[in-house]
Amino acid sequence: MSVQVATPGSTALGPERLNPEELVRQTRQVVQGLEALRAEHYSLAGHLAEALAGPGPVAGVELLEEKQQVVNHSLEAIELGLGEAQVLLALSAHVGVLEAEKQRLRAQARRLAQENTWLREELEETQRRLRASEEAVAQLEEEKSHLQFLGQLRQYDAPEESQRPESPPRRDSLASLFPSEEEERKGPEAAGAAAAQQGGYEIPARLRTLHNLVIQYASQGRYEVAVPLCRQALEDLERSSGHCHPDVATMLNILALVYRDQNKYKEATDLLHDALQIREQTLGPEHPAVAATLNNLAVLYGKRGRYREAEPLCQRALEIREKVLGADHPDVAKQLNNLALLCQNQGKFQDVERHYARALSIYEALGGPQDPNVTKTKTNLASAYLKQNKYQQAEELYKEILSQEALPAPLGKPTPLPAAHPPDSVPPPCALYSTGAPHAGKAGDAQQQVSRPHLRSS
Repeated sequence: MSVQVATPGSTALGPERLNPEELVRQTRQVVQGLEALRAEHYSLAGHLAEALAGPGPVAGVELLEEKQQVVNHSLEAIELGLGEAQVLLALSAHVGVLEAEKQRLRAQARRLAQENTWLREELEETQRRLRASEEAVAQLEEEKSHLQFLGQLRQYDAPEESQRPESPPRRDSLASLFPSEEEERKGPEAAGAAAAQQGGYEIPARLRTLHNLVIQYASQGRYEVAVPLCRQALEDLERSSGHCHPDVATMLNILALVYRDQNKYKEATDLLHDALQIREQTLGPEHPAVAATLNNLAVLYGKRGRYREAEPLCQRALEIREKVLGADHPDVAKQLNNLALLCQNQGKFQDVERHYARALSIYEALGGPQDPNVTKTKTNLASAYLKQNKYQQAEELYKEILSQEALPAPLGKPTPLPAAHPPDSVPPPCALYSTGAPHAGKAGDAQQQVSRPHLRSS
């Protein structure tokens, strides 16, 4: 509250604003002055009343009455001024009370703000603990499901390797990473030799069982079961062994082949590249498992028609297998078959004939002319001859195939029957899909009946 007052000795024209304390002090001084002035006016009014009420005639009655009226008017003004001053003092006291209440409310507001901040911090801490508890519960649930998953896997594990039922190899599987049926029948010595041949890395039994389960689900078209099964196993392996581990690379290969069966080539390519990088880092760039992944990647590129990109991968896989396994190993011959087919799709028939001839010599040296792989390789080579219009060479090969099929089995060996493969099964890994021999002896008829061979995965 402020009033305009004239400052003594000041020449300024504008009003001066007073603070509340100064205003109250000056108001009280004015009240004291007005009370003294009122007392004087009451005394003067009493003298005038006595003069007017005195006995006998009074000189100047009119003047006295006029003075009395002025004094009475001044008393009224003084009373009015005192009343206003009292109002101002009461208002000042009220404003002081309001200001004190305001300060109290501000202090209370600050205290509430501090309590609110403390409560927010407590709430954040409680929420953090809740999230930590939820994460712990989720992790425990995941571990529980993992243990349940492992329990389900254990029921498929046979007590001994030799007691496992033989299952036919499935098309485009990772069978080359796992022991063949002959190795399983040979016992622990053969498995140890295979492990040494693989550079000391042996596929865990749990992954073998999982591989069989995935093959079973995929052969039934139940990819909605096979894919989550692979993903869960992959996450468990990455959590227990880390991402850069050979078992993780094996699981990536299995999942990549499942994706490839679903025609998800991009996802399969990414997984195989990741598996290749892991195996090169952990097993070395010249490990047989690296060759298997290179071959699978080459097959995938071949299915997409990217033969130029597939050929160097297949060539590198061949070089690794020649260096590690030897130039006359059956896997080298299988890799030569794949490389020959990639060259055939690019029109490199000179390289095709060279690769098939070398594979044929390996098979004949290992299994003799009646080896089924000899027949398959001759059939593929005859198909290449037909594409080059070399009908005479193709006819000679087909006659050799027919004559060998008509020969009796060697003494002491049973006559081999044609293998009955289920729709999704084919010959051993890295081999090519072989077409049956033509039923006619003429090259022209053979050209019409021979279909195109296919690449095989490792």
